[in-house]
Amino acid sequence: MLIVSAPSGSGKSTIVQWLMKEHPELRLYFSISCTSRAPRGTEQNGVEYFFISPEEFRDRIAKNEFLEYEEVYHDRFYGTLKQQVERQREQGQNVVFDVDVKGGVNIKKHYGDEALSLFIQPPSVAELRKRLEGRGTDSAEAIEERLAKAEYEMTFASQFDHVIVNDDLQAAKQETLSVVMDFLNQKE
Repeated sequence: MLIVSAPSGSGKSTIVQWLMKEHPELRLYFSISCTSRAPRGTEQNGVEYFFISPEEFRDRIAKNEFLEYEEVYHDRFYGTLKQQVERQREQGQNVVFDVDVKGGVNIKKHYGDEALSLFIQPPSVAELRKRLEGRGTDSAEAIEERLAKAEYEMTFASQFDHVIVNDDLQAAKQETLSVVMDFLNQKE
């Protein structure tokens, strides 16, 4: 299993998508999370997410069915079901968790050496600001909120197996590939 966490704008999604597309031999598949929000656009139940009600989400929390979960807004939950991860592993998939830092730490605690946890880190907060502003998708206020959250999230880096500083995207991709391949080769 591969756990990947990073502050917004660190390049995590770019690196993970590259690994999955360019290296099918790694058999990497995203874990399918649960959410209590409604599907957006063409999202389908059981493909992008499992869509359940806030009440069912709370019931599953009470039954300890989640590896990790978070209530992002009132009644808006996201989480990873233990049973779904086991189902994917039984199918021979190497499960990828693209989660926030707290979720990443919790999943690593649960699976220990069966999972590799990677933290993708921007070279600096100043560079992160430049990237977020360059996207042109967030207001100045939203960027300040993301930067404050990123500074907090970066304090978790030492709790991950490997920190990859993304100051050069191609180098970060190659380093990630090397670390993942070493991990998978040890597990075979």
